[in-house]
Amino acid sequence: MLGKQAETCFEFLLKQSNRYQLLAANIQIQGETKTLGEMDYLVFDTETQKTLHIELACKFYLFDDNLGPNSEAKWIGPNRKDTLKEKLDKVTEKQFPLLYAPETADFLKDLHLDITTIEQQVCIKSFLFLPKDFNKEKLSKHYQECIVGTYIPFSKFDTEENSGALFAIPDKKEWLIPPESLTEWFSFSETKEKIASLVTNKKSPLVYKKQKDTLEKIFVVWW
Repeated sequence: MLGKQAETCFEFLLKQSNRYQLLAANIQIQGETKTLGEMDYLVFDTETQKTLHIELACKFYLFDDNLGPNSEAKWIGPNRKDTLKEKLDKVTEKQFPLLYAPETADFLKDLHLDITTIEQQVCIKSFLFLPKDFNKEKLSKHYQECIVGTYIPFSKFDTEENSGALFAIPDKKEWLIPPESLTEWFSFSETKEKIASLVTNKKSPLVYKKQKDTLEKIFVVWW
């Protein structure tokens, strides 16, 4: 869902760019009996004169310092189903090798591309959330630049200062649209009731909190 929305935005930007030329998108690599996989994009960079194989992803991750020694493993999905490390591993171990599959050769030949000159890149549009009161300066600069909000367990949700605040709970398909585009805003009591139902089913909702002139993005997690 988010991936398709990100693809639409990415392709629009490529087509508007004077630097990049979109050569192919969503390239299905077919084996004898089944589809081997899909390559996201082949793009020509007119500035460097290089052809790029780009794998695109759009992900929302929460930082859990208790997870693994690897920094990428500490970023996990709001429902704890995947990590940044797992995503990167999938790209390098499954998606990047597709370029070198024998079944890809004819497609590249049709585009007059030399496989030895193609550079592979991964583009992950990340929206990162930290625990409340966590010092973001502890993180690498490239992570800091992607931080958009915080997260708290449901048990601590009602300890927040909520006087006069309004809340929105966007569906996942609405996570990429501006908060001001949302039309349904609720009181704290209404919001707490809605969130309680979600966390009971192990779903961690994204919540927008609007109070005076401030807007916060918060995941309320079940774990």
